[in-house]
Amino acid sequence: MIEETPIRTRIIEYCLGSKLMAVALTDLIEDGLSMVYSFYEPKPESLSLGTYLILDHIALAKEANLPYLYLGYWVPGSSKMGYKARFSGLEIFHENKWKALDNPEGFNAELHPMNTVPIAEQVANLSLPDSKPVPRR
Repeated sequence: MIEETPIRTRIIEYCLGSKLMAVALTDLIEDGLSMVYSFYEPKPESLSLGTYLILDHIALAKEANLPYLYLGYWVPGSSKMGYKARFSGLEIFHENKWKALDNPEGFNAELHPMNTVPIAEQVANLSLPDSKPVPRR
């Protein structure tokens, strides 16, 4: 997934002292950074590590002159992913197009298991920009 792919993927680790607190698997793509997967220590909640990872990735994207940060999957109503919806300027890929997500609480994706497209089909139908190398500094 990381080594055998043409996508430039990085593992970014976040430590507090010598303790590993969070990790983000991040793709560098033509127009931004894509937070493919991240995980972090849930406690103490006051550290808000999920939010911190996003803020740090915003800074990394700006530093690299990349206009977008893709936050990865967001599941409406998920308490574990709710922090993503607290950012402004959000868009969601829904019904095969990008749409502004002005009211995350009011979003209804009609996610009944029998009504959703299988993940393999969703991925196969994605249209992403061609990846180009990000200039090194």
